[in-house]
Amino acid sequence: MELRGTVALVTGGNGGLGQRICHALAKEGVDIAVMYAQSRDQAEAVARELASTYQINAAAFACDITDGAAIERLVADVTARFGRLDILINDAAFNKSVPFSDLDDMDDALWDKIMAINLTGPMRLTKAVAPIMKAQGRGRVVNISSVAGLTPTGSSIAYAVAKAGLIHLTRCMAVAMAPETLVNCVAPGLLEGTRATANLRAEQVSSSAAGALLKKAADKDDCADMVVTMCRTETMTGQTIVIDAGRVFH
Repeated sequence: MELRGTVALVTGGNGGLGQRICHALAKEGVDIAVMYAQSRDQAEAVARELASTYQINAAAFACDITDGAAIERLVADVTARFGRLDILINDAAFNKSVPFSDLDDMDDALWDKIMAINLTGPMRLTKAVAPIMKAQGRGRVVNISSVAGLTPTGSSIAYAVAKAGLIHLTRCMAVAMAPETLVNCVAPGLLEGTRATANLRAEQVSSSAAGALLKKAADKDDCADMVVTMCRTETMTGQTIVIDAGRVFH
């Protein structure tokens, strides 16, 4: 898909990886809707930087993706502001470090929150944009999962299960939205300088880097570049690409 002049909604666009994704898409001439949950000032600053750096249109939008009605309003507001919506990047996420063995600490409330933000929210967002993309005759959805969705690792059981669900949701939505809309997924390993990594225990961070073949964290710009590739592609759908410096093979 030719990217210049298209419109992308990036959830969590003010986060560590989200900002890199916004910049990578804006560099290609994509107009950007930066979705945030709480950090309004930061998201608006990101939008201003994108607009001034790349001479594209950008704006910040608030949304609680655990609220179905809020998601519907978000999609309506974005399409009203930009006139169309071609790309959805499901990057917003939440985690909390709970060792797998501490089953009692994984209470129902935490489980529900992790599932709501990491899996149900992306599903609702994808459903909300599906008719728009179908009517336009083209669209791209890129989900940001994690290697925790491929192996029993990560910050918690709930996070691992939610990210595994997001990978399979990618496959299912690729079937549901074909042929107009292509749906793919990036599964990063350890990423430094993100809120998700900040929530990990120190030993998790050190062991993740040490356990990679390349002995370092994954690169946020590599992940962002893969998102751009998945938006541009015409013949890849339902796929998950791992970027983790050589830890997980699938």
